[in-house]
Amino acid sequence: MSEHTGSVRPGRNLGGRTASAGVERRCRPAVPEHRRRVITARVRTWAVVAAAVLLLTGCGTGGGTWSPARELSYPPAPRQPVPAPAAEHAGDTGSVPIADLAQRGWLRDVSRRTEIPVRVLAAYAGASLRLAELEPGCGIGWNTLAGVGAVESVHGSYGGARAGTDGTVSPPIVGIPLDGSEGVAEIVDTDGGELDGDAEWDRAVGPMQFIPATWESWAQDGNLDGRADPHQIDDAALTAGLYLCRSGGDVTTDDGWEAALATYNRSVSYAHEVTDFAETYGA
Repeated sequence: MSEHTGSVRPGRNLGGRTASAGVERRCRPAVPEHRRRVITARVRTWAVVAAAVLLLTGCGTGGGTWSPARELSYPPAPRQPVPAPAAEHAGDTGSVPIADLAQRGWLRDVSRRTEIPVRVLAAYAGASLRLAELEPGCGIGWNTLAGVGAVESVHGSYGGARAGTDGTVSPPIVGIPLDGSEGVAEIVDTDGGELDGDAEWDRAVGPMQFIPATWESWAQDGNLDGRADPHQIDDAALTAGLYLCRSGGDVTTDDGWEAALATYNRSVSYAHEVTDFAETYGA
């Protein structure tokens, strides 16, 4: 998970628009094939930077630190669709691994449209279904988790990684050391290198890019194997969704959406990037 330390990235091209203060957002219809290829290329470039970012709020910087960013024109909340559950699991999401919750036909069709790998999409969809029961006032959609996953790690494919059939992303995606260099927070190691392999500095890890301290506080077991692993897409997606819900409350509202994204990452351009993907995927 990610955050800048007082340094917002320059505006990036969002389908012909630049993400900057006061940018006017426009809703779009379903995106044609050539546009989806542009989106995929753009997020791969973005992931080079995303691996370096970190969540300051999870490091104990205190609440309310995101409020000045609201003045820089956060995007409005996108539509938040939740897929229909597989018939055999309707009303019983808590005892089923989240990757089994969404309808297979829906996963196949949406994966073809969005180019999100089916196994990763199953995690996003299942997490939104589980959270509809765990956090009924949140309203988080699968497309929000997909937007975050696209920006943070290209759906677990950054650096040649991929999610296996068990949902484990390999090779592990590990960010740069958070050593206080320009644009990066300084976070001295908090876990003895257990999660990130670095006993000197913390690093963001996994397809949703958590720092070790945040993972320790929020980790969820999405695949019900008895352990929470930030490199496993079900665990990572469910944890990210719960964190966003608890941070923003009702993320279908503009205020909730702003609060959730600003807690995940204070950069306004980051919020526009995630929103752009969420709008596209949920169209």
